Amino acid sequence: MRTTLTLDDDVAKRIERLRKRRNLSLRDVVNQALREGLVRLEAPRRPRKAHTTKEVSLGGCLIGNIDDVAEVLAIADGDELR
Repeated sequence: MRTTLTLDDDVAKRIERLRKRRNLSLRDVVNQALREGLVRLEAPRRPRKAHTTKEVSLGGCLIGNIDDVAEVLAIADGDELR
């Protein structure tokens, strides 16, 4: 089958390097790359394992109410706001 194919610059450069390194024609390199890529694309995807995180107790809040930013900053600086 004869067709026109527009390649992105990065893909064209990689194909050209591969073609020169293996001393193959452009047609052979493109066909081989497409065959290998299609095999990978057509293969069933492996199901992902569920990721779980262990539960860890961090204890209670040491500074009381953290809604008051000024109080939190004062405590962090070592100042007593009260």
